[in-house]
Amino acid sequence: MYKKRIVIKVGTSVMANRDNRIMLSALNKLVDQIAQLYEDNIMTVLVSSGSVNAGREILGDSVIEDKSQRRQVYSAIGQPRLMRHYYTLFQNYGMRCAQVLATKRDFNPGEHRTNMINCYEGLMSEGVIPIANEDDAVSVSHSMFSDNDELASLIAELIHADMLIILTDIDGFYTGHPADEDSKLISEIKVDQQVEQYVTKINKGETSGRGGMESKLKVAKHTAAKDIPTYIANGKRDRVILDIIEGKPVGTKVIA
Repeated sequence: MYKKRIVIKVGTSVMANRDNRIMLSALNKLVDQIAQLYEDNIMTVLVSSGSVNAGREILGDSVIEDKSQRRQVYSAIGQPRLMRHYYTLFQNYGMRCAQVLATKRDFNPGEHRTNMINCYEGLMSEGVIPIANEDDAVSVSHSMFSDNDELASLIAELIHADMLIILTDIDGFYTGHPADEDSKLISEIKVDQQVEQYVTKINKGETSGRGGMESKLKVAKHTAAKDIPTYIANGKRDRVILDIIEGKPVGTKVIA
């Protein structure tokens, strides 16, 4: 038995450089922290974006005109490449990882959900780090997750996690655009606290993740309402995961 189970969602913005290329240094920093948690008897489920970026790096500009189909192709090409990176990095720490791809129906009550639970419980019992992502190659638009933030929340509920950490490229939830001098970081938000008016929408490119801060806040409140404290924090900050686990004032904490 592990003393804690946590779910970490890492966004594309944390993993990619300004040219939208996956940075192995960022993945290594992430794996290093997960390995340290494992040594402290804390099991992590990692929800990782980045497959679309990884696929586009290989394929380049696609001739496919349909945006959804193009995303499927990029993801199908990029997912094994991303997993190869993770497999090698975890192996450097004497650890093992496994790929778990999901569609929304896998979380519906019934046989699919039971199978998903059995998969996660089996992997964790063997000390294997599950790495989750949406199965973009087969997901149909009406049953897709809104983004990987939603997937991470569903997994946190599924495995009865003690905590959900959503890593992005800003320090947390602000009272305005993070770049504005007048904006201030909100260190703690309660699920019934009205802060939605502060959300600033930013246009994203095709290979960027689908979830913005509005989605993160919604997911964080939903998850926290299930008695799973949820953090929104900057994944590019050194030791950010370890600092959160140690109770240091990092990012924005969302609680019931």
